[in-house]
Amino acid sequence: MKKALLMLVAGLLVGALATAYFLGSPRSRNLPGIPLKPPDSSGDTSATVSVTIDEKFFDSLLGTIFTKLGPPQLKLSAAPQTGLIRPAVFQGGCNDVVVLNPEAGEVKTSVRFTGGKIVAPLVFSGSYSVLAQCVQFKGTGRATVDLSFDASKQMVFGALNVEEVQLEGVLPIVSTLVTAFVRRAIAERLNPFPVLPVSQLALSLPVEQSGGNVKASVKDVRSEVQEGSLKLYLTYDFSAEKK
Repeated sequence: MKKALLMLVAGLLVGALATAYFLGSPRSRNLPGIPLKPPDSSGDTSATVSVTIDEKFFDSLLGTIFTKLGPPQLKLSAAPQTGLIRPAVFQGGCNDVVVLNPEAGEVKTSVRFTGGKIVAPLVFSGSYSVLAQCVQFKGTGRATVDLSFDASKQMVFGALNVEEVQLEGVLPIVSTLVTAFVRRAIAERLNPFPVLPVSQLALSLPVEQSGGNVKASVKDVRSEVQEGSLKLYLTYDFSAEKK
């Protein structure tokens, strides 16, 4: 009896470690395009404009999502989904889902520009089936954000890299599994996400006196993280065509 019990415990531990390994290694989703570089102070900036986005903008954006649409949910499932993020209707049962919440205690889901990095504090809750048990969890996390520019799509993309996860009220034996699940859900169901469609900043100016049009599209984007704000440098490629 004792030997059988030990074998059962060993089997559960091996299964838990295997699950943690596979969940902790999310499928790679590389950022489209080229990672954003810092501005080149020695280069020609005659065709470059800058766009500054501060933290208050993201506070308003996230506040609207939470109040008008509802907390987003990130669900790992083999079933097809209509979108990567959708409002959560959190009911009973084990849904294997991570729900992003607006705040808990002193932590607020937000975007912060500090120390030369884009930092995203996260508040979440959810449920996950572990070892035949449905674990209800909640916690906080900290992520950094990487940015890239895809010239063919004329889009600046972002990706969250979850660096810290702190769970509340979860047994140590399943804490590693739940932490891996949270990381996997964010990596697979959120990344990469659109940040700025620069196609909407393209130019098309008719010059009737010259009998043609001047067009300009963004060919390069660079970034500079300042305290409290993000500055994007957009470099245009100009062209002209006769009517």
